Amino acid sequence: MRISVVIHVVGRVLRVLGAAFLAPVVVIVLLGEADALGGFLLGGLVTASAGQLMVLAGREPGEDLRRIEALAVVAGAWLLVALLGAIPYVWKGLGIVDATFESMSGFTTTGATILVDFEQLGPATMFWRALTQWLGGMGVITLFVAVLPRLGVGVRQLFFAETPGPTAPVLTPHVRDTAAYLWRLYAGLTAAELIALTAAGMPFFDAACHSLTTLAAGGFSPSPLSIMGYRSPAIEWVICVFMFLAGANFALQYRALLGRPGELLKDEEFKAYAGVALGGAVLLSSILWLSGAAEPVRHALFQTLSILTTTGFASVDFDLWSDHAKVVLLALMFIGGSAGSAAGGAKVLRHLLIGRYALSELRRTLHPRGVFPVKLGGRVVSEAIVRGVLVFFLSYVFVFAVTAAAMIGLGADIVTGVTASAAALGNIGPGFAGVGSLASYGDLHPVSKVLLTVTMWIGRLEIVAVLAFFRWEVWRAARWRT
Repeated sequence: MRISVVIHVVGRVLRVLGAAFLAPVVVIVLLGEADALGGFLLGGLVTASAGQLMVLAGREPGEDLRRIEALAVVAGAWLLVALLGAIPYVWKGLGIVDATFESMSGFTTTGATILVDFEQLGPATMFWRALTQWLGGMGVITLFVAVLPRLGVGVRQLFFAETPGPTAPVLTPHVRDTAAYLWRLYAGLTAAELIALTAAGMPFFDAACHSLTTLAAGGFSPSPLSIMGYRSPAIEWVICVFMFLAGANFALQYRALLGRPGELLKDEEFKAYAGVALGGAVLLSSILWLSGAAEPVRHALFQTLSILTTTGFASVDFDLWSDHAKVVLLALMFIGGSAGSAAGGAKVLRHLLIGRYALSELRRTLHPRGVFPVKLGGRVVSEAIVRGVLVFFLSYVFVFAVTAAAMIGLGADIVTGVTASAAALGNIGPGFAGVGSLASYGDLHPVSKVLLTVTMWIGRLEIVAVLAFFRWEVWRAARWRT
């Protein structure tokens, strides 16, 4: 691994991000919060300057960016983006630990918040929270690839290193074009939701923030009561539609818009994703109906989609639901959305592959000499992909267990510790008990906040990209220039 190359490419990413700090300045001009101006100007200046210094200190990689270098760029960029993105929060008076937690939760689209007093932040800072999620939803590296068409670096390695899921969405032979198409679809859906929410009666500024965070599957809301605070079934139905889209494969949606809607019905992951969403909603609505809850169908569908897609919005305080209902939500936390979507979690595709692999092993037990390859969509899945999925799940369970044990050791009750760990690793946001749907992570032990901040980062990078750097041979072979 050439450290100088990694530093150079990460620096170029930071230079692009520096411009994002100017967007809240427009909100300040229109809606006020002048006391936040210095934080955004400082954040943009520090981010762009740090990026420029890293560009000058490193060197161009040419077209031969190696796999481990691409992973290092993605891991390093996401970490630095979250750290620098915390500057406006620190300027507004949050402590460094809380500010970094909020920033990491934003960029990783987790949606967990340490805020207790939402009035502490004005409209510009609230918009910054939403914008960080929108940038993180499609991916800061994907944006970097899309907006800078002449990078002179191995963009294919970068794109595949960041894209969530065991396989990456490819629309064209050129990765830059694929990234650009995906961002256009993402922006178009965001604009469509903005129009729909405004028509449903949500104030324009709130509609803008929720459109940014819904398509990102993020869940940050300017309202302390989340979607529940608007008391509008029309708004909830609109958000349901766009949460479902945020959790579906964007490349598949793009092909459908190009006149090939049949691909949606042919895609096994999409059918499984839709089936899980429908099945979860039916099961949850039945439980709520039997318990006498009001409007069980709407709330069940909303919360099923919210947790499955890892968006994390709340149309009701589901922490007050029965244990049976909570078990359904907890199961959905460990499923996640589709590969190639903005959703977090383990991904439906991985669950499909694990199921197919388990069936093939059972058949092999009965017929030891038989050959039973794992197939998906009529095609044989390579052993390398299956092996990668197995490693991912083992790593996922390991990180989850360690985080939960540490949380409980730091004073959290078992429900809070387990669900906070699942919510952070799956980039979901709310859990139960102390971190419930309308609660805050602000009362947790400071070390727990640091631990969850790291866990959100690991979860967004899908674990293996981070754990790879714990191997000694990676650092033993590292050189400044080679």
